[in-house]
Amino acid sequence: MARRRRRKQKNSIEEAIAGIALIAPFFFIYSVTGSMGASVFASFVAVAMVIAFIFYRQLAAATRLRNSGIAEIDKMDGRQFEKYLGLLFSAQGYKAEVTQASGDYGADLVLTKNGQRIVVQAKRYSKNVGLKAVQEVYGAVAHYRASSAWVVTNSDYTEQAYRLARSNNVRLINREQLIEMILQVKQRNSATKKAG
Repeated sequence: MARRRRRKQKNSIEEAIAGIALIAPFFFIYSVTGSMGASVFASFVAVAMVIAFIFYRQLAAATRLRNSGIAEIDKMDGRQFEKYLGLLFSAQGYKAEVTQASGDYGADLVLTKNGQRIVVQAKRYSKNVGLKAVQEVYGAVAHYRASSAWVVTNSDYTEQAYRLARSNNVRLINREQLIEMILQVKQRNSATKKAG
C-alpha cells in the first residue's frame, strides 16, 4: 500500500514537471520576445520534447523487462523458479543448494558465501506475498543454522510482510530488485565473455 502510494506520488510529481515544461516556454518566450508566434512554436517544441521523453522512458522500461527475462520467470512453476534462483545466486558467487520439494523447513534454497549461510524462501506469485513466507523463512534460520533469511519473489509483498520482515531482519527481494539482479548478472557475464 505504501509503495503504491509512493509510486502515485512520483507519477504526480512527474506530471507536474511535465506541465511546467509545457507552460514555461510559452511565457518565457513571450516575455522575452513579445511574439505570440514564437511562444506557440516554443510550446510545440516543448510538447514534442516531453512526448519524446515519455516514449523513450517507456521504451527503456520495456527493453529492460525483455532483457531481464522476467516474462519467462512469470510462466515458471514454483520448483522451476527455485532452481532458476539457485543458478542466479550461483552466478553471483554463492554456493546454492535447492532443498527438497516438501518438508524443507521453510527454506527453498540454502546459500553459502564467505562462511555465511543464508536461507531463502522463493515465491513465484502473481499476487503480493504475505507474511507467512516471512514467518516460514525466519523459522528456517535456526534449523539450517543460517545467519540471514531472504524471501525472493517475482511479485511484491504485502505491507504486513514488509513490517514483519523489518522487525525480524529478513531481507525481501521484490520484482524490481530481482530484475535488477538478473540484469547485473547478465551484464557481468557478457563483459566476461567479451574479455575472454
